[in-house]
Amino acid sequence: MKNIKLLAVDVDGVLTDAGMYYSENGDELKKFNTRDGMGLSLLQQEGVIVAIVTGENTEIVKRRSKKLNIKEIFQGVKDKKEIIVYLCEKYNINREEVAYIGDDINDLEVMKFVGLGAAVADGMEVIKEHSKYVTSLKGGEGAVREFCEYILENHMTKI
Repeated sequence: MKNIKLLAVDVDGVLTDAGMYYSENGDELKKFNTRDGMGLSLLQQEGVIVAIVTGENTEIVKRRSKKLNIKEIFQGVKDKKEIIVYLCEKYNINREEVAYIGDDINDLEVMKFVGLGAAVADGMEVIKEHSKYVTSLKGGEGAVREFCEYILENHMTKI
């Protein structure tokens, strides 16, 4: 396996617990895990490009991305594989050098395309079946951090 140069992550069910929370005023809320943020930061420190690719389109995700210094953010995406192809071309990266973590059927095609596909522990069975790595933790509960550590330990050249 080549070194991972790009990690793309889904949001709902991966960076969050898949819950949709609404306040009395109609505000939509999402719960993110700070450990996941640290894992993404650790990868960025090693030169890995981090991208968010999600079907949703919210200001919350924009704010979280900004806080985590993630420049590649794609919201309202119908074809996630198309975004990964674009990023591979933009950064001159082979698809085998891309990791992706998802949880649901809209992640399936991109999972099959990338070099290292992962599913969160509570992801759909079809996603787990097509993953090379399944986290022990659930989405929104540190699964992304677990996957980041797995990449750092197993898919990065040690100098």
